[in-house]
Amino acid sequence: MLADLSPLIAATAQWLTRAYPSGGGALASALCEVQARQAVTVAAWLRYPTPMDAALVRMAGSGGSARLDRITGGDRAGAPEADEDAWRTWVDEVVASWAACLLTDPELAALAVTAVAEDGHTAAGAALEFRRLTAPDETDRRAAALLRHPDLLAPVAALHQGQLLNRLGQGRMLIA
Repeated sequence: MLADLSPLIAATAQWLTRAYPSGGGALASALCEVQARQAVTVAAWLRYPTPMDAALVRMAGSGGSARLDRITGGDRAGAPEADEDAWRTWVDEVVASWAACLLTDPELAALAVTAVAEDGHTAAGAALEFRRLTAPDETDRRAAALLRHPDLLAPVAALHQGQLLNRLGQGRMLIA
C-alpha cells in the first residue's frame, strides 16, 4: 500500500520540510527529511488503513496545501500556479496535522507506530524502522529543531489532533 500513498507521503513530507526546514548542512537536511517522512508515513497509514482508502484518496485527491500555507504564513495566494508547484496538490492536510502531532510527542508517535504494526503495515521491527520518529537522538533533534518544535507546529497539529487521538483510542485519556 505504500506505493499507493507514495505521492501523498512524498508531497506532505516535502511540505513539512519546506515549512520547517533544517538549519544545518546536507546531513541535517537529510535527517530532517527522514524524520518528516517517517511521521508522514505513519500518519498516512493511520489515515488510510485499507487499500480501498488509499484508492479513494488517489481518485478524489488529498486536498492540497493551501490552508496549511495560510496557517504557517507561507500563503501562496496570488502566486501563479507553476508546474514546479504541482506537488502541492498531493499534500494532505490531515496527514500533515497528524504528522505534526507525532513529531512533537514521541510517546504518541510510539502509540501510532504500534497501531500501524497491528494493522499489518509493518513487520515486527517497526520500532526500529521508525526509530528517528519515536526515539530521536540528539543529532536528530538538532537537525529537525524547527520540525519538532511544539510551539511552531501547534497551529498545524491542532487542526486534526482530536481525530488522531480518537483513531488511536487516546481521546479521553489524553484530554483529561
